[in-house]
Amino acid sequence: MTQDDPAASEGAGASAENGPENVPAGSGDEAGSSGPTDGSAGTVAVLLDVLPNGRPDDDRPAYQKSPIAYGLGAPSFRLYEVTLDDDADVSVTDRVRLDGTAVSRYRAVEFDDLTRNAAAEIEYAVEAIVDADEQRFVDFYNEAGPITLRLHQLNLLPGVGKKLRNNVLDERKRGPFETFEEISDRVSGLHRPREVVVERIVEEIRADDLKYRRFVNREE
Repeated sequence: MTQDDPAASEGAGASAENGPENVPAGSGDEAGSSGPTDGSAGTVAVLLDVLPNGRPDDDRPAYQKSPIAYGLGAPSFRLYEVTLDDDADVSVTDRVRLDGTAVSRYRAVEFDDLTRNAAAEIEYAVEAIVDADEQRFVDFYNEAGPITLRLHQLNLLPGVGKKLRNNVLDERKRGPFETFEEISDRVSGLHRPREVVVERIVEEIRADDLKYRRFVNREE
C-alpha cells in the first residue's frame, strides 16, 4: 500500500499552466486573485535609495531637476521610482505614502532600473515589510495550495521539497499557525520559515524569468 500524497489530494482539479503567472493567494481552487496590489489610497513604499539631485543620467540643469527616490511598495512588493517634493525630508528605510505630500508623482519600474544602492537595500526592505505584517506571511503557510497536480505553492520556497511540504500540510491540519516561531517549533525540519519567505520574495523581485510568482505582483 502506498501512502497518499497530501499535496496530490489537495491538487485535484489543478492543471498545468504555460508561461509566467501570478499564483493565487489562497488555495488552488481559488480563482480570480493574483496576489496583493497597491491601492491608490494610502499605498506605502519603503525607500531603497534617495537621490537629492535627481538621476545622474538626467542632463538637465540642476535647478530643473527634482529629488527622486526608489521604493518598494507594500503590500505588492512592486518597485517604484518616486519624484519627491523639493521640501521632502526623507532617507533610506523611511516609509512614504505615494499619495502623500512628500511625493509629487511616481511610476513602477523594474529591478534593472534601480541604482546599485537601491538594489542592495531590497532584502532589508523585504524583511521590514514581512516583520510589519507577520500574520499575512504566516497565513501563507496556513493557506498555500496546489499550483498544478505536481507542484504546490509551498514548493516555491527555497529548500522546501516534497517531505518538508508534506510536514507543513500534515501539521496545519492540527490547527492554524499563529507565528513564524510556532511554525518552526511544530514543523520538523523547517527551521527558518521567515527567512525562506524573504528569500523567495527577493527572488521574485529580482528575476524576470520565473514561471510562478506568489508574493510579487507586477500587474499595473
